[in-house]
Amino acid sequence: MAIGLDDVVAAETALSDVDGLAGRLTVRGWSLDQLAGRTSAEEVLALLLGDLFDEVPTAVALGAARAEVFNRLALFLPELHDLPLYDAVRALVARLPDDTSLDTALLLVAAPAVFVPALLRQQDGLTAIAPDPALSHTADILRMLGRPANAASAAALDTYLVTVADHGLNASTFAARVVASTQAGLTSSVLAAYGALKGPLHGGAPGPVLDMLDAVGTAERAEPVLRAMLERGERLMGFGHRIYRVRDPRADALKAALGKLPPSPRIELALATEVVALRLLREKKPDRPLETNVEFFTALLLDALGFPRDAFTAVFAMGRSGGWIAHAREQAMSGRLIRPKSLYVGPRPREAA
Repeated sequence: MAIGLDDVVAAETALSDVDGLAGRLTVRGWSLDQLAGRTSAEEVLALLLGDLFDEVPTAVALGAARAEVFNRLALFLPELHDLPLYDAVRALVARLPDDTSLDTALLLVAAPAVFVPALLRQQDGLTAIAPDPALSHTADILRMLGRPANAASAAALDTYLVTVADHGLNASTFAARVVASTQAGLTSSVLAAYGALKGPLHGGAPGPVLDMLDAVGTAERAEPVLRAMLERGERLMGFGHRIYRVRDPRADALKAALGKLPPSPRIELALATEVVALRLLREKKPDRPLETNVEFFTALLLDALGFPRDAFTAVFAMGRSGGWIAHAREQAMSGRLIRPKSLYVGPRPREAA
């Protein structure tokens, strides 16, 4: 019996394949190194959704969806001022239509891209910036955030969104497929995924990477601080992965994107800390492969682009929404309700005397 469904095949998919032993991620027949840094968020969205709807989503259609979702829901922003950012984004998503159309799919992709910047500006006492449909998806996100939308920053954000667009049957994607298998709408499926992503074991890990780096402080302190953490039985954030037995390929993609941005003291500290962490992990746990994972360089990249750490999970949803929708459509089109069995381990009825 596989507790946690480890190694249980729960679905057939043409969307993505995660090879944990080889450290390889394939999306629609393309390896991650063929996509990351070479394609845009719009192109990968078209790749994921292309044969699941009657037409292929375009950059123009996604731009129009950003404008539409802002026009529909911006008036609700003040009502959400006191909610945590992730909960506020989820509440706005819940107001979208719940059907299986491409129009709704694009609104679901556009929603976090529009409302993460809007909610962050609202937290700072600033007015939300309306989308510009003529811009690329990532350039518009940075512009709405109020950050410089130069080519390097937009390309770095593209790399992030592409890198996290889909990753097999992870917890949030599986949640989306379960709901879609009931023939519920796309919004219901995506909201289930939002619920799963909120948990710290899934979408909440990048922020603590920065907390760890703050604790390290300087490169000279990396070894004593990390060694003390390991001796206390604490986890080094950004290292190890449940699936990958070797280095997470997404970490390399994001590290390459980070290298194209201006250097900073935090990035230099992180690179020095990574070297020390990998050495200490090999010493402490020589029989367990613990390599750098996607969370380590996610934290650094999103921080460099101007996103605060409490927004990281919502930015993850920006990238993963297309993957959730693709899996939901694929599952619904199969017509099969997901209904696994459970093994009862409770008490048995007492026999009558």
